[in-house]
Amino acid sequence: MKGKIGLVAGRGIYPLKVLDGAKARGVSLVVAAFEGETEARVAARGQPTEWLRVGQLGKLISFFKKAGVQEAIFAGQITPKRLFDLRPDWKALWIMARLKERNAVTLFGAVVAELAKAGVKVLPATTFVEDHLAGRGILAGPNPPNHLSSEIAFGWPLAKAVAKLNIGQTVVVKKGTVMAVEGFEGTDEALRRGGKLGGGEAVAIKVTAPGQDMRFDVPVIGPRTLQAAAEGKLSVLVVESGKTLILEMEEVRKLAVRHKITVWGASGKAGS
Repeated sequence: MKGKIGLVAGRGIYPLKVLDGAKARGVSLVVAAFEGETEARVAARGQPTEWLRVGQLGKLISFFKKAGVQEAIFAGQITPKRLFDLRPDWKALWIMARLKERNAVTLFGAVVAELAKAGVKVLPATTFVEDHLAGRGILAGPNPPNHLSSEIAFGWPLAKAVAKLNIGQTVVVKKGTVMAVEGFEGTDEALRRGGKLGGGEAVAIKVTAPGQDMRFDVPVIGPRTLQAAAEGKLSVLVVESGKTLILEMEEVRKLAVRHKITVWGASGKAGS
């Protein structure tokens, strides 16, 4: 790392964890916050902070240049519907006009490219939070059911195929049948819907897409994910080891025990 580091902070606790991880290493971050998305306590930690509307790419670049930012980290989602309700500045309009498809991957990919042109390198979104990445095997909750390996062997390639198509990153399966595929509604709603259709004891599998750009698109689970899984009466939540961030792990463990949900880290190889 060199020079100042900027944090492009979306919603949720993820940006706060990045700030905590940076502070533990003696690093202060410049924060770009978004109106209606970024929590005030995140913005308050920036040195300095600039509030933006979603779509103000020119203002973001100007702010980073003025602050001397040479590297940046993306952390936290932007509410999906805002991608269709942008009030872009001229810089954003210019790059959007060149996009054949408009989705999170193409939009953020274009933003990363524009930052690079401005001399700002985007670091992996796991920077400063590497210790929150999921391991393998049982991560929380009770021992898994005996049929878990067969469910992973069935559902994993399907989840990968769906992710490759930029549809979603999660599928819910039960006994060799797909209960739900994540779409625009997001992971939590897919867990609720799939679990309800499965009538209990379904398995959710959350993965990365082949070649996923980990600079701005890292799978994340936390207490809200476990609450959604509990509402859907899921028995297992499988995440991709080494590529999924688990935030607020202690609370995740408590919820997993309370609701008897196994959180399992897998690579997908040989159903494991």
